[in-house]
Amino acid sequence: MDLFKALTGKNPAEFEQAAKILVDTPDIELFKKLVKQDDFLFDFIKTNVANRIKKACNKDNYKNLISFFDYYSQSYDGIFAEILSEFGGEELIPQIKELFLKGNNSNKAYALKFLSLSPKDKLDDIIPFIREAAFSDDEATSNNAIEVLSGVNDTVSKENALKNLVSEDEFEQYNAVKFLVTYGSKDSLPQIIQVMKKSSFSENIAAEIPFLVDLETLLKQDFEPAILILCNIVNAIPEIIMPSAAIDYNLLEVFENLYFKNLTSSSALLLRMAKEKFESLEENEEYLFDCDKNTKDEVAAINRFFKEVNVNKLNSLLYDELYDESDFVFFAVDYINDIEELETLLDSSNQTLLLKVLSTLKEKQALKDEHKKQALSHITSEDIKRIVEVL
Repeated sequence: MDLFKALTGKNPAEFEQAAKILVDTPDIELFKKLVKQDDFLFDFIKTNVANRIKKACNKDNYKNLISFFDYYSQSYDGIFAEILSEFGGEELIPQIKELFLKGNNSNKAYALKFLSLSPKDKLDDIIPFIREAAFSDDEATSNNAIEVLSGVNDTVSKENALKNLVSEDEFEQYNAVKFLVTYGSKDSLPQIIQVMKKSSFSENIAAEIPFLVDLETLLKQDFEPAILILCNIVNAIPEIIMPSAAIDYNLLEVFENLYFKNLTSSSALLLRMAKEKFESLEENEEYLFDCDKNTKDEVAAINRFFKEVNVNKLNSLLYDELYDESDFVFFAVDYINDIEELETLLDSSNQTLLLKVLSTLKEKQALKDEHKKQALSHITSEDIKRIVEVL
């Protein structure tokens, strides 16, 4: 019997026997193969396998799961932690702590998942080490460490992350955002949004935010910042964010609700950006080549929606965002065809915006020497001056 096919298959007699062999032996090679195939198995199959493993475990064989700790998979860490906690409880904590402190990244990630289910007072001695693990280069170790810290309400690590949000190092800022999102620190959202507005990692940060607060809630609570987050998300597809985000973030429903129920200058800009982006996704096969059928269908559905949208209506609203203080002005410039409207921005005090406007005028073959002279009168940055002079 092919144990892998049996374990992932539909025949109860076969998958129950395969799961029993996997746990009782323990069959490390079979589990290693499972982990290797992680990216190729549907989620429902991996969920089935996890439940089959759980059913095969008992008080006599459950410790065999620790033999699999060298091969990490997010598909099984939760069920392993649950089983080990159920049968071993607090008696296992010293052994699991040892694996966390001395093991490899895979060992640490599994161990931390187990420790996230352990009583807070049993973890006091290793909390400093878990704080260090929260910033591990290994994503699974980092995420599971943060889950432990969140579970014990560790204020020290949260305060450190909040301090890093105002760091001058943008990598530190971004890592702090990821920490606070995984920690579930919803009260940090205003600070995270402020960082997003100024960071060169704005699109990466925007992609994290819906895992802290869902988009529907964001749109109800604070409309304009939510639209800005969505603009960054749309802008990041597919280079930073996978096209499957269309499903993950329920974008079709978001776009429909904005167009029919809440059309403003900012939401019109988002829809204008999204129309162009999703048309591009569908027109270029390489963008969707590795995507599953559900993602391709969703992209097609979004494009069908945008074919019914009145683009002129959207464009007419964009001009309201052409002012210095607008959070959307950089996005809006890309969709303004009226040269005179673009020229009004050449008195801006924002030097980066001035460069953006001049570059846009050049793309439209409308850039004149007087445009450059007008902009240069407001530019103090030598770097930006040099770029403008060669436009």
